[in-house]
Amino acid sequence: MAEAGVRTIPIRNPRTGATDFELPVTPPEEVARKAARLRENQKRWAARPLSERIAVMRRWSGELVAHAKAIGAADGADTGGCHTSQFTAFIAVANISGWCEDAEPALARAHVSGPSITMPTVEIRSQLVPYPLVGVISPWNAPMMLSLLDAVPALFAGCAVLLKPSEVTPRFVEPLMETVRRVPELAEVFDVVLGDGRTGQDVIANVDLICFTGSVPNGRKVAVACAERLIPCFLELGGKDPAIVTETADIDRATTAVLRGGVYATGQVCYSVERIYVHESIHDRFVEELVRKAQQVRLNDRDPLDGHIGPFIFVRQPEIVEAHLRDAVAKGAKVLTGGVTETLGGGLYMRPTVLTDVNHSMIIMREETFGPILPVMRYRTVDEAVELANDTMFGLTASVIAGSEAEALPIAERLNAGSVNVQDTFLTFAKLRRIGTHSFGVSGLGGSRTGPDSIMRFLRRKAIMTNHGAPASILDDKPADVAGPRR
Repeated sequence: MAEAGVRTIPIRNPRTGATDFELPVTPPEEVARKAARLRENQKRWAARPLSERIAVMRRWSGELVAHAKAIGAADGADTGGCHTSQFTAFIAVANISGWCEDAEPALARAHVSGPSITMPTVEIRSQLVPYPLVGVISPWNAPMMLSLLDAVPALFAGCAVLLKPSEVTPRFVEPLMETVRRVPELAEVFDVVLGDGRTGQDVIANVDLICFTGSVPNGRKVAVACAERLIPCFLELGGKDPAIVTETADIDRATTAVLRGGVYATGQVCYSVERIYVHESIHDRFVEELVRKAQQVRLNDRDPLDGHIGPFIFVRQPEIVEAHLRDAVAKGAKVLTGGVTETLGGGLYMRPTVLTDVNHSMIIMREETFGPILPVMRYRTVDEAVELANDTMFGLTASVIAGSEAEALPIAERLNAGSVNVQDTFLTFAKLRRIGTHSFGVSGLGGSRTGPDSIMRFLRRKAIMTNHGAPASILDDKPADVAGPRR
């Protein structure tokens, strides 16, 4: 129960439709108090050798494993229950374990030491200084995983972290913070505040750097607020991710990949496939097979662990999806399967929905839908397919499926997206520890959140310069000495 006088937010259960959780909103003065405490404690955290921070994070990993069942249950209650929820603590452990291996070599690569090229008597040494307090504002899809994706490397870098999770999916916070409390050194520099957009504004007002994951409209608001304070912000925003299927593609492979890429987690993933361009020579066969496979996908309304896709997490999301569908149908699109929101046990579900006769005048081909929608559009030439795929304000991921890798790769290189899947979709997890990427368009802002060098987002590089020779004298300066006084 919330304390008397504390503002609360009722939280809906996505499976039952019932309001079964009450979120106490952290008051602005409490946000400021927590931020001040974290900022003070961060000095000791940053002063620890990296090896000590790694040891603390390893102990946290052990607590996450010990509490994995409770965390999975809470994450499942937040999201309506899906297979990923059951593994969310282990995903966090993998994230931490990866940084235990990657942090030291990444920071070593960033270090510079040696003589100046332009002034040989000067020795230069770099110092990496962590931002004292990082604010993380996370979204309602995959709440636990996405809350820690940025928080973990920030902690390894020596920052303190203040997390504001989505008010739509807050149940995971208590079991997560129980694991943090069991590691006192971590609890000193990692804390959570609860609330809605107003609380997010309070976080921005009290931190030194923001990592935000969410919609483009909210991302713009975050960017403006950070600009007013002149603090860095790293934004991971929406997608309208295309898939190109060429005339030589294996239809069975292509439909399997596209179906999973479009409807996994009911399409509530930023890198879901939301536009499909298929060569006209195989379009009809592709659609027929896609419909057949889509109709085999089962809802998990009876059992979260039995079935393929779950309910909409956010109660307003089906309204957005339905509005996109209505606009498409009004402009000539045909719905071949799915397309209806079903209320089952209080939860809101939609089966995989295949559309044809779509075009770029339709909202469903231009704005993020975030639902299990598969709009298929035919094309004539590869140039046309590339033009259609790049005709978007987004640029998060894209996919190309062709008869061979040799055919697909040149197409992939022409697409404006931070990550391009070749001969498949939904390969984002493959890149996490290997390569950093940047989003195109409005899909993101700032440095990469993947790859070993993504830890550098949380550090400022300082140069310490020592002159081993005589200092320059103003009396020796001559106008002709454009390169500086001669020794």
